[in-house]
Amino acid sequence: MTARAPFAFDPEGASAIVAGENLTVLETLPDESFTLIYLDPPFNTGRDQVRRTTRAVHAANGEGDRVGFAGRSYETVLGTLRSYGDSFADYLGFLEPRLLHAHRLLAQDGTLYVHLDYREVHYVKILLDAIFGRACFLNEIVWAYDFGARSLKRWPAKHDTILVYVKDPSAYHFDSTAVDREPYMAPGLVGPAKAARGKLPTDVWWHTIVSPTGKEKTGYPTQKPAGVLRRIVTASSRPGDWVLDFFAGSGTTGAVSAELGRRFVCVDRNPEAVDVMHRRLPDTPVYRAP
Repeated sequence: MTARAPFAFDPEGASAIVAGENLTVLETLPDESFTLIYLDPPFNTGRDQVRRTTRAVHAANGEGDRVGFAGRSYETVLGTLRSYGDSFADYLGFLEPRLLHAHRLLAQDGTLYVHLDYREVHYVKILLDAIFGRACFLNEIVWAYDFGARSLKRWPAKHDTILVYVKDPSAYHFDSTAVDREPYMAPGLVGPAKAARGKLPTDVWWHTIVSPTGKEKTGYPTQKPAGVLRRIVTASSRPGDWVLDFFAGSGTTGAVSAELGRRFVCVDRNPEAVDVMHRRLPDTPVYRAP
């Protein structure tokens, strides 16, 4: 797929797929433009990282231990965390500037969902606490599935974790009435009417992975099921709102957003991912990074 002209975000415009390095794209996006940001970051960044002994994250005015550009306050973090090992340090070093942009780009009523596995989730939560503030942590969602091999030497790992943070804990959008409902595990305990209606999801989501032989399968290796994204987009955005995914992969975020009447920007540097997204969303223009 040949990308069009360089991407320039238009808040009154249409959805877009952007081919290129996400950090380059993020630097061009205006503050507080997105109601929802969903991220499914890779572990292997595919590049050498510059190691530093400390890094600074934005803090509330008058807080932190450093003052930078335009008088903004910063707090130095991650110095001690780096003792966990080079691969961990590289991963946080890769994520941190992107998560800082995510915080900047969220609208006041906006929500960030970060999809991780058990290897990194605890460390990334510490980083997100530093960037957003612990008061802005909303949920730890466990997406549980039941497919694939079974280890006989430990409990098989069959879940991912999705960390949920809001820009403002007193103003975020969340519509629980619009999301899909689930069957009760013991319907006899709640009566026929409630059993027929089902229950609101909790922070544990039982949902199958993308079927290797199903219609939803695109062939992209890290594709996430539309059902999981549909619940996220429905709860944390409204029709017409902007949704951002800058590790877009197969484009599930864009496909679900289009289905639900949201506008979206999906960014990925992998040409294979851009091709998959274009086939999946043929009416969405493809741009190159600025």
